[in-house]
Amino acid sequence: MSVTNLLRPNPAEAPAKPAAVAGPVARHVAIIMDGNGRWAAARRLPRVAGHREGARAVRRAIEAAMQSGVGWLTLYAFSSENWRRPAGEILDLTALLRQYLRSELAELKANGIRLRVIGDLQRFDEDIRGDLRAAERETAENHRLNLTIALSYGARDEIVAAARAVAEAAVAGSLDPAGLDERLFARYLATAGMPDPDLVIRTSGEQRLSNFLLWQAAYAELVFLDVLWPDFGPEHFAHALGEYARRERRFGARPA
Repeated sequence: MSVTNLLRPNPAEAPAKPAAVAGPVARHVAIIMDGNGRWAAARRLPRVAGHREGARAVRRAIEAAMQSGVGWLTLYAFSSENWRRPAGEILDLTALLRQYLRSELAELKANGIRLRVIGDLQRFDEDIRGDLRAAERETAENHRLNLTIALSYGARDEIVAAARAVAEAAVAGSLDPAGLDERLFARYLATAGMPDPDLVIRTSGEQRLSNFLLWQAAYAELVFLDVLWPDFGPEHFAHALGEYARRERRFGARPA
């Protein structure tokens, strides 16, 4: 989960550069990072060890995205449903988030990465919320990679919140319901101003979206990988990009 050691090299790791992809490169890749707990359990380690190792996979994914020419990367780090997990695990996760936000901001800025955060941040402690907003402000002028972290995020909650905002605007007279269309509605979503994902990757072998970007992923290509998230590397990123490049995207139209 989260934003740890994003770009600082680990001497024990020498991540391979992703292989060149023949065909179009996805502009926006979204990843459901799944499998930290199972990775730890398989090694008889505490779950927090899986989350720490998963954080290293976040760094590899960011590096692979930049090397592959992907402009937008969205990572599902913590769902709204994850608050149901045991209190000890939540404390471990929030401690990791707090630690790495404070240690990695300089790396984000130096490497041209813009950070955005989507989700219900009110459930986090005030200091974490402050660090997240500070990171967003201080990286706002970066353009090399647009990195979005979904924290305490649920797509159904996002859509309901957008519908509520539309209704309030209509009652206030600032929006004519007769003029509401998909493009206007999207302006009320947490991802306003972002392109929809072209490719959604999920690790761990599970094949579902788990309440992630339900509106935005309407026409995304889906790639499900058997690898657990802590083992995710540039070769897996390249494989998913290659699968995307081989597919014909028709958006409901007949093939040419």
